Amino acid sequence: MTALVGLRDADESAARRFFATVGPEDLVAALHATADDVLLALVGRDEVRTAAVEGIVERLHEYAVPERLAGLHGVVRFDLVRGRQVLERHGLEFVNGAMTPRPHLGADLPVDVVMTTSLVRFLRLVSGEANAGLLYLAGHLDIEGDADLALGIGGIFRVPGTGRVAVDPRLLDPVDVATALGSVPAAHLRSVMRSGFRHVVLDEIFRRLPEFVNERKARGVDLTIGFRLLGNPSGEIERYVVRVHEGVATVETGDAGGERDATITCEGHDYLRLATGHLNPVLGVLKGRLKVKGDKAKALQLSSIIDIPHAP
Repeated sequence: MTALVGLRDADESAARRFFATVGPEDLVAALHATADDVLLALVGRDEVRTAAVEGIVERLHEYAVPERLAGLHGVVRFDLVRGRQVLERHGLEFVNGAMTPRPHLGADLPVDVVMTTSLVRFLRLVSGEANAGLLYLAGHLDIEGDADLALGIGGIFRVPGTGRVAVDPRLLDPVDVATALGSVPAAHLRSVMRSGFRHVVLDEIFRRLPEFVNERKARGVDLTIGFRLLGNPSGEIERYVVRVHEGVATVETGDAGGERDATITCEGHDYLRLATGHLNPVLGVLKGRLKVKGDKAKALQLSSIIDIPHAP
């Protein structure tokens, strides 16, 4: 049994003593070793919950990588919810490499970003176990405001006993993204792709795309496909070019010029669904979600030589 077992019968004062004195590595190890339902039973009780959240927030600087912390500036509010009910509302202010708790930060006070999630997911996030980017994509974390600040917070926590970052929410494995998108409503995905997280997702998915080219299928293939992605709130059209030659794929960002076999135009959220196996390219074309200018066969051939990651 983990160090958290002492909270089973704890009252508020005992819980405050526990979170004020437990070693950071011991607490992180205990959180990682405790299943969600057990964690909720131990920490979610009314007698313990507020003391736990306040105690952890006050000590978050002990879990942070200083170099990452120094890059954060602004005020974040965590709204911890059960269903639609806000159970806890706490703030953190980041300035000059320091992290200052602002307990019970009122909903009427100005902040740079509000992060809304459940108590258990909050604990997974601040203990460096959960990826803020994947939680956001999956609809388990709502971000209102500065998405870059929210993702920065998700990337400051260290591996227990080391100075290494536990989770970097800007490094997204396409298979993990595919899993996260498994049951996400289209409206949520459109909302995510209108936020500051958009460029992180698109750049990372395109960066990792060459890793999934099937060399056997790509042997002898020579094609160049451009992508024009719509839906950026700024009005900007993001452009990428994918080239496949002698079994190897490369990706260029922007309009690099040169001849292309085809250009695909689509909304950013539809490209994300396409790249993670949630949108069939043929159906996408037939339904008008993917508009192809040029050689449609070449455009479809690109999909056929990429083993698009699917959720397990």
